[in-house]
Amino acid sequence: AHSASRGLPPATGDHPSMAEAPLLPWKDQEATGYWRSEARKLAYLALPMVAVSLSQYAVQVSSNMMVGHLPGVLPLSSAAIATSLASVSGFSLLTGMASALETLCGQAYGARQYHTLGLHMYTAIVTLLVACVPLSLLWAFMGNLLVLIGQDPLIAHGAGRYIVWLIPGLFANAVIQPITKFLQSQSLIMPLLLSSVATLALHVPLCWVMVFRTGMGYTGAALAISVSYWLNVAMLVAHIVMSSSCKETRTPPTIKAFRGVGVFLRLALPSALMIWANHVMFTFVFSLEWWSFELLILMSGLLPNPELQTSVLSICLTSVTLLFTIPSGLGAAGSTRVANELGAGNPEGARSAVRVVMSVAVTEAVVVSGTLLLSRRLLGRAYSSEEEVASAVAVMVPLVCITVVTDGLQGVLSGVARGCGWQHVGAYVNLGSFYLLGIPMAMLLGFVLKMGEKGLWMGVVCGSISQTTLLSAITFFTDWQKMADKARERSLSEKATESE
Repeated sequence: AHSASRGLPPATGDHPSMAEAPLLPWKDQEATGYWRSEARKLAYLALPMVAVSLSQYAVQVSSNMMVGHLPGVLPLSSAAIATSLASVSGFSLLTGMASALETLCGQAYGARQYHTLGLHMYTAIVTLLVACVPLSLLWAFMGNLLVLIGQDPLIAHGAGRYIVWLIPGLFANAVIQPITKFLQSQSLIMPLLLSSVATLALHVPLCWVMVFRTGMGYTGAALAISVSYWLNVAMLVAHIVMSSSCKETRTPPTIKAFRGVGVFLRLALPSALMIWANHVMFTFVFSLEWWSFELLILMSGLLPNPELQTSVLSICLTSVTLLFTIPSGLGAAGSTRVANELGAGNPEGARSAVRVVMSVAVTEAVVVSGTLLLSRRLLGRAYSSEEEVASAVAVMVPLVCITVVTDGLQGVLSGVARGCGWQHVGAYVNLGSFYLLGIPMAMLLGFVLKMGEKGLWMGVVCGSISQTTLLSAITFFTDWQKMADKARERSLSEKATESE
């Protein structure tokens, strides 16, 4: 009844007890039925979340595609590097911090502490809006900073102009991300899907007008992104205020939201190994990989023919990020299911959710990477009319396919980690994989061995493989009973604090 009241498909049977459930119960008929039930629950969450992730990221991708069809390579290079910097120094940081709600809201909802979900959401919004202030100042001087670190001056100043017009969108994203996690933890996926699709449908014609009809050129694409994000905010807020589905979980804003900042940061701080803007902005554990890709793009600007190589690597990165929205949606569904089951004190249910979502992730990675490899000649032409760019992208696609596989698996494993609340472990994994292995390898292959953009990408692939291997091992050896006990302790602690 608890699942049905929130729109989830009913289970076919009770959860098997830990004493009765074998480690790999695939041949048992009852366990097989439960596997199918869990698969249906994950599909109910994952499929719409994949569409949500695709729609949200397609807003940026469609803008870059339109800019790519302006005359010359410079507009695309400037917009691409600005989009990359905005993602890793702003948007992904906000997403990472808001992902603490996947633990807090997900486990609270599983424990039926509904009144705390709204308070957690307000806490995250306040914290993220404050964090946007130093970030917006950084973005305002991004062009000058790029020149100082040796980037091509034309690309640097162009990227600086583009990212300034993205600043309003940064503040909008600080509201979107907590609301998304708030609804996701309750399995209220349809409002997210409808608002994301509607935003994309409005953005495409708006962006075309801003780029080709107003005379703003490539900066018009950035302004269109900001406007579209605020439209998404308006739709999501209207749903929460007016819909009866949020009746139990929405609460009026009170001073209690500020009191919850400490609880929120206790999960965010272990994820914050990158300190930004005087120790105010902290990055989420799984956005460390984005920073390694940012360094990859920045290093490409130091190679010979920087306009071409920056465009090629930016197209590859954009494609990887776009395809990552699929495992990201799967990871969000897995995070919700794991957090809900742990909050309800059901470790075997969490274990089963992990098995099912990982099976789906492996299948998805193989299918998507194979399709991308077969269509490698078309990828570059989708982003640029320049034949030189399209040919160079086709050469990079095999390496991109490897990244798609490893990123697909780690995206789902990251969702499992968020559901469990062990972000600090993932932080150590990502730090070691990308900053002790990936980036040094990229510099060695790209500059010392003079392999160019292929060497840079191969270095990051090494870090990605290491990350996926370590996260897989940690998940395999997780003590699910201990995770469930911690989740219950957290929920009971919050209840006691609320009573006091």
